[in-house]
Amino acid sequence: MHQIKTICVCGAGTMGGGIAQMSAQAGYKTILFDLNDAIIDKCKNSIEQSWETLVLKNKVAASDKQAFQQRISFTSNIQDCRADLIIEAIIEKLSAKVELFQQLAEINPINTIFTTNTSSISINKIAQKLDDPFRFAGMHFFNPAPVMKLVELISGEQTNEMVIKVLMEVCKKMGKTAVVCKDSPGFIVNRVARQYYLESLFLLENGLTDFETIDQVMESIGFKMGPFKLMDLIGIDINYNVSKIVWEDLGKPKRLMPSALQEQKVLKAELGRKTGKGFYEYEVENQNSKFKIQN
Repeated sequence: MHQIKTICVCGAGTMGGGIAQMSAQAGYKTILFDLNDAIIDKCKNSIEQSWETLVLKNKVAASDKQAFQQRISFTSNIQDCRADLIIEAIIEKLSAKVELFQQLAEINPINTIFTTNTSSISINKIAQKLDDPFRFAGMHFFNPAPVMKLVELISGEQTNEMVIKVLMEVCKKMGKTAVVCKDSPGFIVNRVARQYYLESLFLLENGLTDFETIDQVMESIGFKMGPFKLMDLIGIDINYNVSKIVWEDLGKPKRLMPSALQEQKVLKAELGRKTGKGFYEYEVENQNSKFKIQN
């Protein structure tokens, strides 16, 4: 495997934009791809604002910001997605991810490393559909990506050991802490975290307390964010989908049964910050989708 100089991030949502921002800050030539030009524009503005905030807080120099800007480009043309490392951060749908990687394989050399930021889909299931599964791995960042230090590196059955070593170096250069695990339902964090969400939802469903109190209690004992604020931030649809996949892949144990309350939120499109309402209510300040909890 050659040295990583160029990183392409596919998907300009909140996660993809955060990963691309870190990539440029770490010194990599960065390409951010999305099919939707409006989403690209929104993401570009968000990244620019993040860098401006860093300058205003004296965390980076104005010259650093200019260097970051020069290292990142935005495109809606998949033909531009040629890089040493590709990080996929699109919707949590197996067929969509496989289709994207198959297209990327046609325009990239054999030594390009392919990774997915999936939080729940089996690495092996994706790899089975690829011609070169040895260069494929999971690279799971956490939201918000520029802030959260942890990255899960997931090795599939056919992932080359050198791929994981290269990814660990990339994480280190980005200032992240990488942990390695084998492919399994929910990997490490989402497997352990199911109970954080599910037990909180169980308490709410049974009328034992309200969600604000649960958040307050968990934050008071050291959690940076209560489970309901965190579900709103992640996206209730994404969190619910992870619960379903882990539950199904582990044989549907009762202790991991997805919450009916969460399913209702998804059906009503009350998905959290991105829709303006989840467990809390939010208002969109501007086109860059900044939200504030309504008191």
